[in-house]
Amino acid sequence: MADRYITPEGLARIRSEYDELFGVERPKIVEVVSWAASLGDRSENADYLYGKKRLREIDRRLSHLSRIMKAAKVVDPANQLSRDQVRFGATVELADYDDNRRILTIVGDDETDATAGRIGWSAPLARALIGAKVGDERIVRLPVGEKSYEVVEITYPD
Repeated sequence: MADRYITPEGLARIRSEYDELFGVERPKIVEVVSWAASLGDRSENADYLYGKKRLREIDRRLSHLSRIMKAAKVVDPANQLSRDQVRFGATVELADYDDNRRILTIVGDDETDATAGRIGWSAPLARALIGAKVGDERIVRLPVGEKSYEVVEITYPD
């Protein structure tokens, strides 16, 4: 299995989701299922059937989150010594050939969120950027073809 690098913030988000599911949502669903089961005929009891289905979904998600937390290797980007190169946890401003700018943060694969500009460290773009310095140009092979990016700025959290 590949390394599961994660930022402290990413691990906190995963732990928060786990705690919410385990401590709040699951007990509510268990209560509804118990109440619905006490009514008798379960074959046409929507509360019972939906509750059991939702419990399976929650338990599956809890198991997944638990595996992530056990395998996680927390890497704090604030402790990065070499701040002039793109490494795990770096926030990078890129410019393409048309000077369109993008800001991306390289995070663990379990905490990616493209809409927030967080890409996993094993994504093609992130792999191409690792080791780059300001002013370097990197060519990335994407499904739509190759695209060239210039590294404009590299920052790390303090």
